[in-house]
Amino acid sequence: MFPISAFWLQDWVGHRETLIGSQLWWNWEVDEKRYWGWKQLVKDLTSQHIKVMTYCNPCLAPTHQKPNKKRNLFEEAKELDILVKDMNGEPYMVPNTAFDVGMLDLTHPKTASWFKLILQEMVDDGVRGWMADFGEGLPVDAILYSGEDPISAHNRYPELWAQINREFVDEWKSNCVGKVTEDPQEALVFFMRAGFRDSPKWGMLFWEGDQMVSWQANDGIKSSVIGLLSSGISGYAFNHSDIGGYCAVDLPIIKYRRSEELLLRWMELNAFTAVFRTHEGNKPSCNSQFYSNHQTLSHFARFAKVYKAWKFYRIQLVKEAAQKGLPVCRHLFLHYPDDDHVHHLSYQQFLVGTEILVVPVLDKGRKKVKVYFPAGETSNWLHIWTGQVFSKHGSETWIEAPIGYPACICYDWLCYWRNLLEKSEKYRHSLTKSSSNRYAVEIK
Repeated sequence: MFPISAFWLQDWVGHRETLIGSQLWWNWEVDEKRYWGWKQLVKDLTSQHIKVMTYCNPCLAPTHQKPNKKRNLFEEAKELDILVKDMNGEPYMVPNTAFDVGMLDLTHPKTASWFKLILQEMVDDGVRGWMADFGEGLPVDAILYSGEDPISAHNRYPELWAQINREFVDEWKSNCVGKVTEDPQEALVFFMRAGFRDSPKWGMLFWEGDQMVSWQANDGIKSSVIGLLSSGISGYAFNHSDIGGYCAVDLPIIKYRRSEELLLRWMELNAFTAVFRTHEGNKPSCNSQFYSNHQTLSHFARFAKVYKAWKFYRIQLVKEAAQKGLPVCRHLFLHYPDDDHVHHLSYQQFLVGTEILVVPVLDKGRKKVKVYFPAGETSNWLHIWTGQVFSKHGSETWIEAPIGYPACICYDWLCYWRNLLEKSEKYRHSLTKSSSNRYAVEIK
């Protein structure tokens, strides 16, 4: 058993096989062949207090080859003249991996109201969230309704995309009556990847785009931590990555496939970020998935519980972000600016708020992590599983971190974690709460 708040069904629009892998039909309506009984499915999940989330973006693919469409949104947008144009005044067909798409002209006064109706149909079916993908690809030679320079508009485009989605969310909430307007569990939410200066004003959640299914620092699991922290100090307080990464490559010479070990370690990492969400990736059959076997499923279940366990603190951090702009996940220099050593850290460790220090395992085969205890603290650190006390600040030490026991450090949370800890037969021992200590925790 494990907690589920939502099913994110990216393939609700149907999928097709291309040279890139399994890809979606960019025509924002449910594919009733793939999801027959869609409305009943949403209703059944909702009755179990599980929300359904979907996927959309500001692009539309021609669907003349799609067999079971009810609407052709590309042709509708073309008829309304709300697509970005090329130099010849025709819809600009933008290459996107294995197919070309038309982009909505978000500067056109008709575009927002038209797309909000699409979102309304989705929400009317019971959907309560979606990934508002893309927004970063406006061609720099495009012709816009506003007449503005496309180079200048390029960075403004994702802001307009976020604004349309946020306006719909706010308008929907204001039009609802009763508990829907009061209960945050009944609200809508969307998350996106593209952004510019004002995107945090409009966006609700963000994720880091498509990492490789690898251990790399330039575009793998390590880069997800770097992106998490750099975006955090850039105003993106609520960010996360796909558990396991996204981009797999299965060519004769070059192969990137998500290993089970990488998936398990990414679960451990993301249990301490703002959102705990999986992704099958662009080539699901090449990747280890959370449902692949008993080991992956049980590991996912346990770290979903870990993520749920600090919900009360996450709520506090969300409020703090709204008031002060501080991100949920933070680089150590935000709280230890006078410690020269923390300025040399990148992906090695990070803070969740001020109370949790996470030191993830980000290398294949690694069973230990080097933990740096920043200078400037007055309290001790206590490793829960061994009982070892760390009191020497401004120093490093190696801590055991086998799969399933990621090193993290919590302040004065011992009683809160007790329910999780008491489930461990191997590491059970007497625990005492003390406000003078911080706790190095490896969750069972």
